[in-house]
Amino acid sequence: MAMGLSRADWTEAALDALAQDGLGAVAIDPLARRLGATKGSFYWHFANRDELIAAVLERWEQRDTIELVAEIDKIEDPRERLVGLARIALGQAARGADAQAGVLAAASDPRVAPALARVTTTRLAVLERLYRDVGVEPEAAERHARLTYAIYVGMSDLHRAVPQAALRSAADLEADIELMVDMLVPAASGA
Repeated sequence: MAMGLSRADWTEAALDALAQDGLGAVAIDPLARRLGATKGSFYWHFANRDELIAAVLERWEQRDTIELVAEIDKIEDPRERLVGLARIALGQAARGADAQAGVLAAASDPRVAPALARVTTTRLAVLERLYRDVGVEPEAAERHARLTYAIYVGMSDLHRAVPQAALRSAADLEADIELMVDMLVPAASGA
C-alpha cells in the first residue's frame, strides 16, 4: 500500500492535513497512518518535520499562487482573468479546499511567517495588477485588491470555524460566488 511513496506523496498528504486541521496535523505519525506508511518511509524523504513543513509551504506557494496565476494569465480578456481568479479562489476558500486558513492560523510560527508574507505580498500585487488591467485607477486598484483578498481570507476562516455556514450546497456556493464577483469585479467598459 505504502510502497513507492514519494516525497511528493508525503508533501501532498501534509498539505491536505494543513488545509483540514492546521499545522499541528503536519506530523509524522498521523501522516504515516493516513498514507498507510511507516515512519521509515517518511525519513527516507525528509530529515525531520521542519523539512516537511518547508516542503509543504513551498508546495502551497507553488500550487495555490504561482501555478494559479500562470493559469489565470492565459486568459486574454482582463475582466475574465479577474472573474476567473475570483471564482477559483473564492470557491476553494468556501469549500475549505485550500490551505490558507491553516497557514494563517500558524502565522506566528517562524517557519511559516516568511512564506505567508511572501505569498500574501505576491497575491496582493497580482490582484492589484488585475484590477489595473480592467481600468481601475492605481490607488483604487490597491484598495480593491486588499478588500478582495480580505474576503478570500475571511471565506477560508469561515469554513474552518463553521463549515456548515460556509458551504451549504453547490447551488448556494455558486450563488455566493456570483454575488462576490458582482461586488468585486467592475462591470465591463461601456456596459
